Amino acid sequence: MSSQIVLFDAPGPKARRRHAILTGVGIVIAALVVWLVVRKMGEASQLEGYMWSPFVTDPDVWTQYLLPGLWGTLKAAALSVVFAGLFGLVFGMARLSRNRWVKVPAGVIVEFFRSVPVLIMMVFLYFGYFATSDVVSADTAPLASVVVALTLYNGSVIAELVRSGVFGLPKGQSEAGLSIGLTAGQVLRSIQLPQALTAMLPALVGQLVVVLKDSALGYVITYPELLNAAKTLGSAYANTVPAYLVAAVIFIVINYLLTKLAAAVERRLKRRGGGSPAAGLAAETGDPEAGAGLPGSLATRDV
Repeated sequence: MSSQIVLFDAPGPKARRRHAILTGVGIVIAALVVWLVVRKMGEASQLEGYMWSPFVTDPDVWTQYLLPGLWGTLKAAALSVVFAGLFGLVFGMARLSRNRWVKVPAGVIVEFFRSVPVLIMMVFLYFGYFATSDVVSADTAPLASVVVALTLYNGSVIAELVRSGVFGLPKGQSEAGLSIGLTAGQVLRSIQLPQALTAMLPALVGQLVVVLKDSALGYVITYPELLNAAKTLGSAYANTVPAYLVAAVIFIVINYLLTKLAAAVERRLKRRGGGSPAAGLAAETGDPEAGAGLPGSLATRDV
């Protein structure tokens, strides 16, 4: 019989009534803030029809500004996600190594890039390296600076997620793998890492959202992403606030779709047992019966 861990007691009648009152007060305050914002925008003529009509009547608003800016954002985010994932896996596994000559330098690199703000890295990489060297062309320098900065920062965060995810697994997982003759590296790759990646999938998706939003910092180094496009659009059509609001809605929609996609992937992984140690060991050895004695295998499940 398993015991249930209770973090706090269920609220009683007084607590429920207090929560309802606080919720009502919060809703009233939020509605008041929205009303004040709408009122200020109305006083500044930001809600007039001519401010919003270009988004419907003028195709250049989308073809010349918003869509190219969206493509720049998605391109920088996609490249950063791929490279940050590789960086995170490599340095996360390095931090789990038993060799101090591998573990210590990896830890220093990860902690350093986690501590440096992304904007500072972008500015330093652009003005201190890419814009003054012949490594990339002048047109590609802003993109390279954004991608490298996002890769170093978010890759370091992913590396820490990998390390903490593996440490959070029960010790019996590694002991079971070692007892059947696997090396420590094989245990990490085939048993621990698949489970850790599945368990930390929500955190990884949150990091993808951070990558997408942080790509907007590229406007400081003239990278043509969505926020920069909205700023240029607002200057061209004299509707800066509506342009920024439309860009914000686009960001919200993309982040929402990313979250829903991650939830679907997580459900699929759980159904297929992709994060179980038995599945990982079968993938490592090529033998579907290799993980029969490990947790998550058919041999250990109740029929």
